[in-house]
Amino acid sequence: MIIDISQEVFSCRVYPGDPAPEKKRLLSIADGDPCNLTALSMCAHNGTHIDAPFHFINEGKTVDQIPTSVFAGPAYVTRQSGELAAGDAEEICIRAVGENAPERILIAGEAVVTAEAAAVFARRNVCLLGVESQSVGPLHAPAEVHKILLGAEVVLLEGIRLGHLGEGRYFLCAAPLNLAGCDGAPCRAFLISE
Repeated sequence: MIIDISQEVFSCRVYPGDPAPEKKRLLSIADGDPCNLTALSMCAHNGTHIDAPFHFINEGKTVDQIPTSVFAGPAYVTRQSGELAAGDAEEICIRAVGENAPERILIAGEAVVTAEAAAVFARRNVCLLGVESQSVGPLHAPAEVHKILLGAEVVLLEGIRLGHLGEGRYFLCAAPLNLAGCDGAPCRAFLISE
């Protein structure tokens, strides 16, 4: 079964202060034009998107420099709430190893990754960490958590929708748009139940 875990872009939640996505109809068949044509305006971090290391690390990789293998492969979904401590992150990583999906971890629920938890994920060589929030760290102070994870080249997948998915192993595909030189990019993310 294929499960879409992406937000619809024009109705998505937007991180406070970021511009909301907009669309403008340039041509319309209904108006006599030969086709429908739409222009888009949006932040690279609207909706379901990835953060590349360059988002918080000036020497970090940009979207186009991240190997595509990071965005597709076995992923472990865990359901959490509240602030994740180092012990919580360690337990999640142990369960992910048990499911043979230690490199991609997706956190369902209203969980906040603390700096201590981020350090565990970075040390355990997670290559992609996903959350339902529009930011992996606390909304009031996301920089520290981003710097820990992105500094370790852990790609962030933010704004996913995991609904009532059960915990366990899935196959993730979350390839971002190939935006050269950018710090982030929207993506259409989905899981395949195995």
